[in-house]
Amino acid sequence: MRGKILTLVLASSLVVSCKVNPNAKNDLNYMQNIEQVAISASAKNSVNTIQVGDQLIILITAKDMDVVKPFNQNYSSSELIQTNATAGGNTPNQGATTLAGPSYIVDANGDIDFPVLGRLSTSGKTLVEFKDELRTRMTKYVINPTVNVKLANFKVTVLGEVNRQGDYTVVNGQATILNALGLAGDLTQFGKREDVLVIRTENGEVTHGRVNLQDANLINSPYYNLKQGDAIIVSSNKVRDLTSKQNPNTTLYLTAASIAVTAIAVVISLFKK
Repeated sequence: MRGKILTLVLASSLVVSCKVNPNAKNDLNYMQNIEQVAISASAKNSVNTIQVGDQLIILITAKDMDVVKPFNQNYSSSELIQTNATAGGNTPNQGATTLAGPSYIVDANGDIDFPVLGRLSTSGKTLVEFKDELRTRMTKYVINPTVNVKLANFKVTVLGEVNRQGDYTVVNGQATILNALGLAGDLTQFGKREDVLVIRTENGEVTHGRVNLQDANLINSPYYNLKQGDAIIVSSNKVRDLTSKQNPNTTLYLTAASIAVTAIAVVISLFKK
């Protein structure tokens, strides 16, 4: 009789431990209150401007390519710059993007030296604004020119509890924290979604902020739209912390103990019959 009671107690404890609370909050879902959040005007208008040290790829094309050769000096169509959208070398061919064109580094004054046109200021301008200005200047020399401007070295770093840590290049120079986490393969189940750290270096000044991925007000955070060189750090939750402190053989010990208790209960039950 005791054996049957012991077996019943053990089985009951296992069922209780595995029971799921239907009313428990799902901590894995992002932006859970999106319907209740209004996007502020500042968030809608938040765009990145060209920064000192940015590497711009500028290619001018036209119906008659001979006409635009002076504006593409020292460039051959065989020259390509390849950037990977995956973590530093883990899968180098996946998500690879190829950029073609002469490259220009924005100097400390926010200028670049452009063939024929001379020094051009990029300060305070977005890629689109600079592209439109450059095209306007080009129309003095070329009929219906096509101007392509890309940012080759816009990189962000994602570390911590994500599936693929590493540096990521964003070709169009625009990315949100959700874009970056998507490139990193999303957070693991052990990532702390309510407290993600963003470290930013802008104009020589280092700042930081924390965002809650579960709260849709994230959209209105100054750290929602990323800037050049941002580092995103995802901390581990309590489950990961507790797991890391446990003896790696704990699970094995518990399994062995459970089997032993069950075996003893069965033996006692047989002897009582």
